[in-house]
Amino acid sequence: MLELIVMGAFFAAPANNPEPQWKLVWSDEFDRDGLPDEKKWDYEVGFIRNREMQYYTARRRENARVEDGKLVIEARKERLPNASHDPMSKEWQRQRPHADYTSAALVTLEKFHFRYGRVVVRAKLPPGKGTWPAIWTLGTSRGRIGWPRCGEIDIMEFVGKAPEHVHGTVHYSVGGKKQSSGNKLRTPTPASDGFHDYELRWFPDRIEWFFDGALYHHFDASKADDAGRNPFREEHYLLINLAMGGEWGGEIDDACLPARFVVDHVRVYTLDSERTDGK
Repeated sequence: MLELIVMGAFFAAPANNPEPQWKLVWSDEFDRDGLPDEKKWDYEVGFIRNREMQYYTARRRENARVEDGKLVIEARKERLPNASHDPMSKEWQRQRPHADYTSAALVTLEKFHFRYGRVVVRAKLPPGKGTWPAIWTLGTSRGRIGWPRCGEIDIMEFVGKAPEHVHGTVHYSVGGKKQSSGNKLRTPTPASDGFHDYELRWFPDRIEWFFDGALYHHFDASKADDAGRNPFREEHYLLINLAMGGEWGGEIDDACLPARFVVDHVRVYTLDSERTDGK
């Protein structure tokens, strides 16, 4: 997840693309209180990326819970030991003896993967400088070939220091060089003011981003063709997380804590047709 490049507005869908038919194949309506459903979600644990300040925890209600029909991912200011601490390590994730912030990152890796389709997440974003919530995907090949070759689709990113913008981006690699394509949408009011629909439509030939049903960015998937493969024609998994600070989140205003990223539902649809084979 990195800051994207181009600012834009709503625009019409590309021509000659009729409205597809969708079939719901996976969802979480968050209709039972407690920890997130372990049949659907797993967790990242520790300091993970972008020199962010939060330590991601697993199966800890203080950081991720379902209540009143919604998923709550909560970032808190609290000290927690770093289980991977090694003062001799050169890795920043291991150099820190403890965390001053905790949060959660839920993932569907090894539980649900998909290729092409429509993802709709209805969510309310947390306000405050330093917050960095995201809804995104990574290619399941990441553990084998690394990032960005595996491909990344950022369905939604938001940083509290820019409260009237949401971002949609892809990251990939061509010829060994990192590539990105994204758009920054100015929302009518701060995106944290209420619930909104963050939607991705992923086809074999293109990827499209929507905010409350309006298209604001699209990407030609062929741009990611690289030596006979394309990460956007391979399976991905979902991630939903709330980061704090780091390379893009910036300085944290502790007054906004605890910060809560609230998700009403996550729904994944596939194309109800035969055109889902990447051809």
